[in-house]
Amino acid sequence: MLFPAWVDRIQIKYMNPVVRRVARFLPTFAVVKHRGRKSGRQYETVVNVYRKRRVLAILLGHAKADWVKNILAAGEADVRVNGRDLRITNPRIVPAGTGAEGMPWIARLAGRRMGVLVADIA
Repeated sequence: MLFPAWVDRIQIKYMNPVVRRVARFLPTFAVVKHRGRKSGRQYETVVNVYRKRRVLAILLGHAKADWVKNILAAGEADVRVNGRDLRITNPRIVPAGTGAEGMPWIARLAGRRMGVLVADIA
């Protein structure tokens, strides 16, 4: 985990609602739409994504959060990037410090210090 727990709480309560409204206008920002693995509720989470051909990488500065667990359990999710809806499949976590070929260069660079969720674009 790169950020302390109190940052998570502030981000969830105050920052995410604001950023969700403007995410479509900001480069690298996207909204992941996923279903709760226990509740079945539909959720939307704001993330930073990086794309290389048919691969989408999401940096995990907050470690393995609930939204990550939901996507891994479901094996797929929808992501709205630059006004386009993408379906991602085959999600997997590349642990910090391990390089993975095929990932965008910025995800490989950040992956030295944090985990990266990597998925294929369907």
